[in-house]
Amino acid sequence: MNLSKPAFPAPDHDHGRCAAEAFAHAEGVCAARGQKFTPIRRQVLGALLASHRPLGAYEIIDELAKTMARPAPITVYRALDFLMENGLVHRIESRNAFLACAHNHDETSVVAFLICESCGAVGEIPAASLAQSFNEAARGTGFAPKLSVVEITGTCAHCQRAAQIASA
Repeated sequence: MNLSKPAFPAPDHDHGRCAAEAFAHAEGVCAARGQKFTPIRRQVLGALLASHRPLGAYEIIDELAKTMARPAPITVYRALDFLMENGLVHRIESRNAFLACAHNHDETSVVAFLICESCGAVGEIPAASLAQSFNEAARGTGFAPKLSVVEITGTCAHCQRAAQIASA
């Protein structure tokens, strides 16, 4: 994961460039793995890239229905499964929603999701050491952990600044 990028993009960032870079990343990942980046997979990823907020499967279907025939839920879920398996989408468990990801992750990467309660945006930060501590504690009880997901809710820096400006 690239730590030089902020967890949350600036509100005025070039979102078109951001989405284009994410599509290029997805195309590269699929090509390197010999996977097909089919039109429906591209459209589902595009719906998720429309903002930096997680969307539920039916919200994705609603977005896609604006520009094409309404896809069947199973079609969208299959596309999401493919995108998650290839590290291009994350599932935000607490929201039962999905988030596009343009970071390079390997099988051992662990991230924490920072969920802004004000604007709904989600950022990612590395959390390998935190997950290692949780996994060691779990193993100490005889439990065999498989997946660690860390979700932290709060307020992003952009919303904090906006609140400070509004209260001044």
